[in-house]
Amino acid sequence: MSTERVHRVGEAREPRRWRSDGPPWRRWTDPPAGRLPWISSLALALVQLVGTTVASQHQQDRVDLNPLARLLLVLGPALLVLRHRYPRATVFAACAVATVYLAAGFPYGPIVFSVAVACFSAITMGHRHAAWGAVGMAWLGHALVTHWLYRWLPPADDTAAGWWQEMGIAAWVLVILALSELARVRNEQLSRERIEREVAERRRADEERLRIARELHDVLAHSISVINVQAGVGLALLDQDPEQARAALTTIKAASKEALGEVRQVLDSLRTPGSAPRSPAPGLDRLPELTEQASAAGLHVEVRAEGRRADLPPGADLAAFRIVQEALTNIVRHSEARTARVALRYGPQELHLLIEDDGPASSDATGGRADSMSGGNGLVGMRERAAAFGGTVEAQPRPEGGFSVRACIPLPHKETL
Repeated sequence: MSTERVHRVGEAREPRRWRSDGPPWRRWTDPPAGRLPWISSLALALVQLVGTTVASQHQQDRVDLNPLARLLLVLGPALLVLRHRYPRATVFAACAVATVYLAAGFPYGPIVFSVAVACFSAITMGHRHAAWGAVGMAWLGHALVTHWLYRWLPPADDTAAGWWQEMGIAAWVLVILALSELARVRNEQLSRERIEREVAERRRADEERLRIARELHDVLAHSISVINVQAGVGLALLDQDPEQARAALTTIKAASKEALGEVRQVLDSLRTPGSAPRSPAPGLDRLPELTEQASAAGLHVEVRAEGRRADLPPGADLAAFRIVQEALTNIVRHSEARTARVALRYGPQELHLLIEDDGPASSDATGGRADSMSGGNGLVGMRERAAAFGGTVEAQPRPEGGFSVRACIPLPHKETL
């Protein structure tokens, strides 16, 4: 079974959750992009027709339902089909239809559902002023009809409505508007959270790509530099000194095997995210191996440690090792020095690294060694590794000749070993 299939099966077994773009009712009322919400509009039309027909049986003082009334009951939901494309026009039209229906003296009923849905859609889509204005005009029109225009409108012998009734209608209007505003705020919050999650995921992906790029650069640059030097030695001594050529080939084999192992470890982390690495990440305890590889490339490395060694976190230990490795690699690649010095100074709160050589720069180092380091990925990678733990890296030519790399990595507040 492939990894993708396992992933899909794992997702299928997860409990149902709300989507990041809203609660479940959004899936029922909002169709996919480019399609009209005709199903919900048709359902609302049936509700208004049936509900008003039932309600009219208890309203003998109102005008009987006729074809015009039924047309208005269907027209409101029909307008809602366009509520996602034209929310402002839809809410004004739905309010106008409801106002005409009530002004004609037809029975009260769920005609206001169309107004509520249109108002809700307009507000949640960001057209607050249009929704508030349309609903306010509808309520004002109803108040004029029930308190002044009723004398000239059906039904006959109608009387003015009580103000308590108007206050109740106003309260329901405010409830609809308040619920719509709450839904709008919730949708905006969900949108912000979704955007923040997407940004965080992209940032984590970028950081992971950068980490892998640094690891591959450090591993390959160091190993290939050693292989390149030893390959040159082997070719030069192949006929004159076969034993020395054999030793160079042995070094190439060991360096390539180690590089392949570390590259495989990095790639395994891509294939199985979150799983533990098969082998521990390198640290300063592997400095002897690093100095042996440098010696095989013709660079003698002197290591000196000062202070009481502190217990470094795995990440900081790896960063310190990679900084030393990259500095020695650059000496092999860009300097003719045959001796390098590595000083480790453990302080109470930070670790200081100093890697230096006496030079001079090799003749094939284009633009000088400082330009080569500043223009490549080596110095950038060292600075990024140190900065990840709040440290710094400085690389510059020495006044007396050669080059030096100084790094400072803060230590955790733990007891020293």
